[in-house]
Amino acid sequence: ARIILGPEMSIQAPPNLSPGALERLVAAGINDWGGVSPVTPDHVNPEAAWPHLELLRDATARAGKQLVARLPLYPRYVEGLREWVDPGLHRLVLERVDATGFARTDDWHPGDREAPLPRPAGRAVCSAGTGLMRVIDKARSGRRLEEGEILLLFSSRGGDFERVCQAADELRQEVNGDRVSYVVNRNINYTNICYFGCRFCAFSKGRVRENLRERGYLLSLEEIRRRVREARARGATEVCLQGGIHPDFTGETYLQITRAVRKADPDIHIHAFSPLEVSHGAQTLGLPVGEFLGELKRAGLGTLPGTAAEILDDEIRSVICPDKLDTREWLQVVRAAHEAGLNTTATIMFGHVESPRHWARHLLRVRDLQAETGGFTEFVPLPYVHMQAPLSLKGLARPGPTYRETVLMHAVARLVLHPLIVNIQASWVKLGPEVLKSCLSAGVNDLGGTLMNESISRAAGAGFGQELPPEQICAIVRQAGRRPVQRNTLYGEVDGDRRNIA
Repeated sequence: ARIILGPEMSIQAPPNLSPGALERLVAAGINDWGGVSPVTPDHVNPEAAWPHLELLRDATARAGKQLVARLPLYPRYVEGLREWVDPGLHRLVLERVDATGFARTDDWHPGDREAPLPRPAGRAVCSAGTGLMRVIDKARSGRRLEEGEILLLFSSRGGDFERVCQAADELRQEVNGDRVSYVVNRNINYTNICYFGCRFCAFSKGRVRENLRERGYLLSLEEIRRRVREARARGATEVCLQGGIHPDFTGETYLQITRAVRKADPDIHIHAFSPLEVSHGAQTLGLPVGEFLGELKRAGLGTLPGTAAEILDDEIRSVICPDKLDTREWLQVVRAAHEAGLNTTATIMFGHVESPRHWARHLLRVRDLQAETGGFTEFVPLPYVHMQAPLSLKGLARPGPTYRETVLMHAVARLVLHPLIVNIQASWVKLGPEVLKSCLSAGVNDLGGTLMNESISRAAGAGFGQELPPEQICAIVRQAGRRPVQRNTLYGEVDGDRRNIA
């Protein structure tokens, strides 16, 4: 059947009808065991009991494969949901699958403090094969991986998942040692009014008005200055400023905000304005992006957050943010920032409508730009928080990445971006303390900022609070067996008189 029907056909063999021949069936080309129930008998063949799932998993592993649960719908039909599935079932399917179209195996969701953590897996099976080990070794040597090789890393489950995480953590130890850094900062989101229609954003209060939980606001320059002074008094070395694209904003607005911060504090680091905001500011003033960035830098801008990246693939951007910068434009703005002497972060927002191939392309585009400019300070995976996101309220997206996918994203990023980006950051506001610890064992060396005022993830339903004080960050790091270190925005040492002791 495999020879005649080809590699794309699913060929199934009920395991209860072939006891003792399971490994030979796999070798003969089957790729599916069909429905296997731990609670009901095979009513057609009641004399043939289902094998215990653990035994089936072991037999599958001995044949060199992994046992993975699926829905009644095969993954390729999940990928072609619009073509193959009644629209009334789309939400139900998307709620129950991971990024590859297989069944979700845990109930954890980013930002949900009530979500249970996955139970520790049983004995890991199917140890890393030679193909996976070759890819890991290639990554650790610093060579650029190909898209297919990255997909192999992202497909890791069971023992292979553990091996990828272990390799990432070993690489982190070689590069960063046992230090885990953080920055004391404050988020200042100066407006939530935005005329863009990003379908994942619950923060915007512009054109997208589904289920608004808060009114639109716009902070005055004096209020921004007050928050800066308050942040400095609480030990912050950085303020991070971002907001919606207010219809009345021009490039002069961003310059005024920068000058207001600098007037409030001559020394605090200004980490501000997404590539979308920079592009908008330049367009409204009729300036080339590079020239506008120069104006911002002279006004006091220190670095840029690499947000608005979402997924750097236009197939996905056309769905989740069709009126935003496209991939080429985002890369152009960030390249211009680096050329102007402004470092940026790099981010990925994952777990909604994309697939692992889009993750791979995103990572390669970030790596390639870093090879060209060297301007990225860190890479920050941002799991999609679904609870209040318009895309999810309409049943059009998965409910964020699974626990496995979340940890794996940090691990694969460490491997793929080595040695060009040495800092991999985990977002406490989306992950919570326990998943942070898992990521600290999978290549992460930085926990980002204390934030003081986190608004964007909270608007989407994240429940881990607005601030994680230094003493709590340090406690999490020490519980993971690592050493907490306060840093500045550019990963330098913090002067003794500005250091928060925890």
